Amino acid sequence: MNDPYGTFVDSAVGKRLAKALGLPMPVQLRRHTPGAPLLEGPALVLGGTPAAEAAARLLTGWGVEVQTSRAESVKYAAVVACFDGIDTPAAIGETVLDLGGTLRQLATNSRVVTVAEDPEAASVAEDPAARAARQGITGLTRSLAHEMRAGGTANGIQLGDGVGLDAPGAAGALRFLLSGRSAYVSGQFLPVTTTAGRLPEDPDRPLAGKVAVVTGAARGIGAAIIRTLARDGATVVGVDVPAAGESLTAVVNELGGTALPLDITAEDAGARILEHCRSRHGRMDIVVHNAGITRDKMLANMDAARWDSVLAVNTLSQLRMNEAFLAEDAKDVVGEGLRIVTLASTSGIAGNRGQTNYAASKSGVMGLAAATAPLLAARGGTINAVAPGFIETEMTAKIPLLTREVGRRINSLSQGGTPVDVAEAIAFLVSDAAGGTNGNTLRVCGQAMMGA
Repeated sequence: MNDPYGTFVDSAVGKRLAKALGLPMPVQLRRHTPGAPLLEGPALVLGGTPAAEAAARLLTGWGVEVQTSRAESVKYAAVVACFDGIDTPAAIGETVLDLGGTLRQLATNSRVVTVAEDPEAASVAEDPAARAARQGITGLTRSLAHEMRAGGTANGIQLGDGVGLDAPGAAGALRFLLSGRSAYVSGQFLPVTTTAGRLPEDPDRPLAGKVAVVTGAARGIGAAIIRTLARDGATVVGVDVPAAGESLTAVVNELGGTALPLDITAEDAGARILEHCRSRHGRMDIVVHNAGITRDKMLANMDAARWDSVLAVNTLSQLRMNEAFLAEDAKDVVGEGLRIVTLASTSGIAGNRGQTNYAASKSGVMGLAAATAPLLAARGGTINAVAPGFIETEMTAKIPLLTREVGRRINSLSQGGTPVDVAEAIAFLVSDAAGGTNGNTLRVCGQAMMGA
């Protein structure tokens, strides 16, 4: 990642100058390294609730030193603040103020995770006080994320009715948000609506035994995804257009996977992917719809070719492939528990000048994921979307310097993300540890100051 400003600010002179002038001060983020401890320091658990008790047990089991009351001299690597059971906004204050008193004691690259019940849950649909309290946790978490410093993040877990923090999907969400895998995720929420899921025996190999298909896998974010899934134990199938065949083959050969040169807009693309998995691997457990294109133009100058091609690749191809994967005659390959992740974009959330076609396509895949979720749930599977923000790629490297610098700095972490950051979020969402999260869109944007 070529970020001259970030490199300068990381120096002693740069730090002094940036601090004196009130300039952004990005720090090197703590990213996942296999075999590294979950946290590099103690964690403080606040709240005195059932979720707090579960958090303390889980963290202890993961080898983390846990404290349940603040010690003045300690630098905390993480704080888990639990608000489960609150039924009025008046009940929030005590734990929030305890959390606030800890913020100056947070270490570099710290994590804050709030835990509360889902404000959209049926149990509070007609309870204004309880819903107001739960929704209040959303606002405070997002605001706190803007206040975090030195690479720190703040995110939340929202528990569905009857779901405790010790449910596999909730525990998996907690571990992900505390880990280096979530380095570029901040101000976001993981809803865990069911008790489905399973924690891996080996946290460094959560996808062992799985077969994963990734489209657009030859380069950039796609190549990072396929490498990350392979690192986590999956056998990978890389799909990309025939013109990218040489690059695709090089990537998958490096990982011991197989390559399938294919135009995903073809009517039989889904059938061909299934047949490849059937004949070469005997199964298909994971699909990552990463392939996508841009054909930017102001709407006043948009033509049918630009509009149709973007929708065809980014949205319509996924609809056709998913239909094939969920068909009755695919059950010998897909079976139960298929996990799908589709690539959205913050442009699909907030819109972007000159990208009406792209934003429509990416907003569309978020709707696609939400509507397909019940079909996957009925078969023990899940589908979720990941919406990247400013990610350092070959494409963003070609953006004019000033525009690129603005894109890097207008988020709470004051820097661009990397393809690996997107890949880590996807690797979590396709794992059994995320089995309780379905139909959700997770932003990987450093809490970009656009959209919700």
